[in-house]
Amino acid sequence: MKNFNALTEKEILALAIFLEEEDERVYADFAEGLRQQYPGSAAIFAGMREEESEHRRKLIELYRQKFGEHIPLVRRQDVKGFVPRKPIWLVRPLGLEAVRKQASTMEVETRRFYEKAARQTQDASIRQLLDDLAQEERSHEDRAQELTEEKLHVGAKQDEEKARRRLFVLQIVQPGLEGLMDGSVSTLAPVFAAALATRNSWDAFLVGMAASLGAGISMGFAQALSDDGNLTGRGHPWVRGLVCGAMTTLGGVGHTVPFLLPSFQLAMAIAFGIVIAELATITWIRHRYMDTPTLSAALQVGLGGALVFITGVLIGQS
Repeated sequence: MKNFNALTEKEILALAIFLEEEDERVYADFAEGLRQQYPGSAAIFAGMREEESEHRRKLIELYRQKFGEHIPLVRRQDVKGFVPRKPIWLVRPLGLEAVRKQASTMEVETRRFYEKAARQTQDASIRQLLDDLAQEERSHEDRAQELTEEKLHVGAKQDEEKARRRLFVLQIVQPGLEGLMDGSVSTLAPVFAAALATRNSWDAFLVGMAASLGAGISMGFAQALSDDGNLTGRGHPWVRGLVCGAMTTLGGVGHTVPFLLPSFQLAMAIAFGIVIAELATITWIRHRYMDTPTLSAALQVGLGGALVFITGVLIGQS
C-alpha cells in the first residue's frame, strides 16, 4: 500500500475516478436493492448515483486534458488511510437504516479525501476541481434531504413505514410469537401434571426445564428449516429459528422457575399467576402486531391454554 502523501497528481486523479465509480455502483446497488420494499428511498439513491456519475465525468475530462487517455488503476485498497467497507449492498433484503448509515459514511470519507487531495496538489485547475467536488460532497447530505422531500412524499413515507412494519412482523414478531405460544401453552400439561403427581417442587422443575429446552430446540430447528426466506421475505432462516427457539424456551421456563421454591403450594400459586401473565402477553402481541381483535385473541389464547392446563391437572391427579 502507498502512503497518500506520496501520490502524484496523476495518481490522485486516477484514485478519485476509481472512488467515484465505486460509489456510483454502490448507490446503484442500493437503489436496486431497495426498489421493491422502499421505492421512495430507492429514488434517493438513484439520484445520488447520477451525481457521482457527473463527478466522475468531470474528473475523467480533466485527466484527459492533463495526462492523456490512459488512466492507471489506483484503488482505495492500494492507498493507506481508507477504512474497509462492509459489503452490505450484497445482502438481501437490504436494511434501510444500515444503507442510509453506510451512505452517510461514504459521503464523509469522500469529502475528506477531496479536501486533503486539494491541499496536496499544485496544479491550479486540478486543485479547483477537487475543491469544487469537496464542496459538492459537503452539500451532498443537504441534497439527500432535498431528494427526500422531493421523492418521499407523505404517501411514500407511510408506505415505507408499513413495509418496514411488515418485515419486522414477518422476521421477528411472527416466529417469536409462534415460539412463545408453543412454549407457554404446550409445557403447561407436563409441568403441572408432574407437580400434581409428585407434589414435589424439584421434580416439577426438572420436568418443566426438560420440556422447555426440548421444545425450544425442536421449534428453533423447525422454524429454521421451514423456508430460506427468499420467496416469503421472512428473513434469514437461522435468525428466525433462533428467535423462535429462544421464545419457546422462555415461554416454558417462565412458569417453571417458581418450582425452585421449596414450598409446593407457594410455587403452584406463583406459577399459575405467571401462566395468566404469559397468556395476557400473547393476547396483547396478537392484537398489537397481528391485527387480531382483543376479545377474539383473548378467547383463542385463553381457550387453548385452559384446555392444556386442564389436561395436565387431570393427568397429574389420576
